Amino acid sequence: MNNLRPTLYVLLAMILFFIWTDWENRATPHPVPTVATQTIPNAPGSTPQAPTRIVPTAPHSAAIAAPNATLTLSGPSVHVHTDTMTATISTTGANIGDLVLHRYFRDKSRGQKFYPLLRPSGAKEFINQNGLLAYGPVPNQNSPYTTTRTDYRLKAGHQHLRVPFRWAQKGLVVVKTYTFTRDSYVIGVSYDIQNTSTKARHIYLYNQFLHGPPPETHFYHSEPIYIGASFYTPAQKYQKLPFPDMAKHPLEKTAQGGWVAISQHYFLGAAIPPAQTPAIFYSAALSGPRYMVGYKTATAVVVKPQAHATLKTLLFLGPKTPSVLKTVAPGLSLTVDYGWLTVLAQPLYWVLAHIEHVIGNWGVAIILLTVLIKLIFFPLSAASFKSMAKMRRLQPRMAALKERHGSDKSALQQAMIDLYKQEKMNPLGGCLPMIVQIPVFIALYWVLLDTVALRDAPFILWIHNLAAPDPYFVLPILMGASMVVQQLLNPAVVDPMQRKIMMFMPVIFTTFFLFFPAGLVLYWVVNNVLSILQQWWIIGRVEKGAS
Repeated sequence: MNNLRPTLYVLLAMILFFIWTDWENRATPHPVPTVATQTIPNAPGSTPQAPTRIVPTAPHSAAIAAPNATLTLSGPSVHVHTDTMTATISTTGANIGDLVLHRYFRDKSRGQKFYPLLRPSGAKEFINQNGLLAYGPVPNQNSPYTTTRTDYRLKAGHQHLRVPFRWAQKGLVVVKTYTFTRDSYVIGVSYDIQNTSTKARHIYLYNQFLHGPPPETHFYHSEPIYIGASFYTPAQKYQKLPFPDMAKHPLEKTAQGGWVAISQHYFLGAAIPPAQTPAIFYSAALSGPRYMVGYKTATAVVVKPQAHATLKTLLFLGPKTPSVLKTVAPGLSLTVDYGWLTVLAQPLYWVLAHIEHVIGNWGVAIILLTVLIKLIFFPLSAASFKSMAKMRRLQPRMAALKERHGSDKSALQQAMIDLYKQEKMNPLGGCLPMIVQIPVFIALYWVLLDTVALRDAPFILWIHNLAAPDPYFVLPILMGASMVVQQLLNPAVVDPMQRKIMMFMPVIFTTFFLFFPAGLVLYWVVNNVLSILQQWWIIGRVEKGAS
């Protein structure tokens, strides 16, 4: 029964294989699959439309102009610079064509170009479109706006930067204003509408995202980090909306409060209606393939003649930092998805983030978290190591039983069971630390994989990015060496085949860990070193009869 340890190692190796293939799938670019052009499901209340067009029209309308799903970037552009981002806004539609984040880098490497979150074209297309809908002319994402400036910069000492655009036609004047805030990734969008005509106007607002094809996945892809659309309503809470499901199950939900979003690995784009405004959430699968998710207001704002009104929406365009997302909108922090072990991963992240806040180094925080985990499980580990130490003392007697019974495995098994009973030992005791460690290891893997703060986070010397593999493979080699030391401290395996498996385990594990994030390998190395020290101390006490 002691020979269950090799089985557990094999199980863990299989888990590592699946995690490794997941990591490789994320790190390797894949060809864009080709899909046929599809007829887009109509948005709520709209009439049938041709392919490649989406119609977020007002409910029960019949003849409202439909904005095209393609963002037009012709005409002059306005450049906006803040402390967190740089945005390029085209006067055609007054939509953000490009947006880069100043505090993050494109290739997870310092000194490279800033990370482009919004991209108007290409394989990684990700854009936002917003505009107005009505029975008469109103500006949508392809309407021409005018502006008095082409460059806006957030000045020192100022908290907000407002960027206005003007549109006027047939008795209607609309001023669309973006509001950028210092140290924030939330962008306010307001439409100030002045009706100078003699007729009342019923006007709706829409806000939507378009995204290019998702990464290619495989049947074994565990998808701990969700990449796709999602939405939140007070009634249904957080719901995922995978890209492949949009064609068969397009979103059509009416809610008051909530949001729609598209999650990338570390970053997020979310469209957030005012909490008091009923909205219709919708989605569509376009040809390309491309995917759309958005919302439109469910009720019109009536702008009477010679009166004015204001429609507002919010955009979040930035990193998936849980503490920040919680302050933006209810449930938005749930887009940081740790998979089926969220119940373990969320507390691990909470502790890790608090330690880093005090220490100021994510690598040191991982080390201290590992120490804390070992302290929590110390009683269990101590009992297990005592059991393993006693097993070491029984090795001569077990070898004698092996020699006595030879190839009679049934008799050998029964003799070992009798020996365990005589010594009042549980042969499974030495396996408990590994059993407990597996779910913690997987949960921490997901935490380290989706924690944007570890992206470009340095540790020491050659490790400049804890979210990327160790460039010189020092940590994986140390991890393999620590496994060899652990095997020397463990009781010898009786079965020859299992003994050979155990000999190859350090090599197999080291190979997997060569490609894992340095932060995860750091956790495993520290965990192994602490286990070695604890096991060495307990073995010494047991062998001296001080148990």
